[in-house]
Amino acid sequence: MRVMVLVKATQDSEAGIMPSTELMEAMLAFNEVLTEAGVMLAGEGLKPSSEGQRVRFDGADRTVVNGPFPAVSELVAGFWLWEVKDMEEALEWVKRCPNPMPGPSEIEIRPLYEMADFADAMPVELGE
Repeated sequence: MRVMVLVKATQDSEAGIMPSTELMEAMLAFNEVLTEAGVMLAGEGLKPSSEGQRVRFDGADRTVVNGPFPAVSELVAGFWLWEVKDMEEALEWVKRCPNPMPGPSEIEIRPLYEMADFADAMPVELGE
């Protein structure tokens, strides 16, 4: 199964404070272990939301909202895309991860939908 592993933002990441050399080295080493294990499919850090934009949809209307965005604890500072056998394996990998921020931080794990999840709702011609 594939999972998206989301590193939640903090006040420091939203301020654009770069990680220390030690943290960068630890994260690079962790990424190397993930890659060697065949788990990591992709992973990147994200710039602060002050450099981002959101598009709000309401029917045919589109409204662009420039960052920064409120609720820092709900924002994402980085992500990985992993291939694991189940959520338990993903959780075990996250527990091995260095703390991705200088202080308290949080990582969220979310499974991706696979085509099989849509089997009952998908017209036969689209599934082929």
